[in-house]
Amino acid sequence: MPAAALLTDTEIDQRLTALPDWTRDGNAIRRTAKAADFPTAIRIVVDVAEQAEEMDHHPDIDIRWRTLHFTLSTHSAGGLTALDFELAGRIDQVVAAH
Repeated sequence: MPAAALLTDTEIDQRLTALPDWTRDGNAIRRTAKAADFPTAIRIVVDVAEQAEEMDHHPDIDIRWRTLHFTLSTHSAGGLTALDFELAGRIDQVVAAH
């Protein structure tokens, strides 16, 4: 599989406009989501894990009771790529479904 191409700052800013729950933090994008309860938070993580495996692109996830923190960056490319924004969109869909 070829390495993903890094996005420019302009491309990142443009893509973030379509993902209002995400913010840039250096070479990563981040989002926090609250679930109804801890079991729902875990179900969200399981659903996100399935999406991540399908894409072979994995987020950093921090779980604090019912609060989830997601961080995306393409470490192999050294920054943000289209993969990060595709997975961010999928995470948004998973969170919305719960």
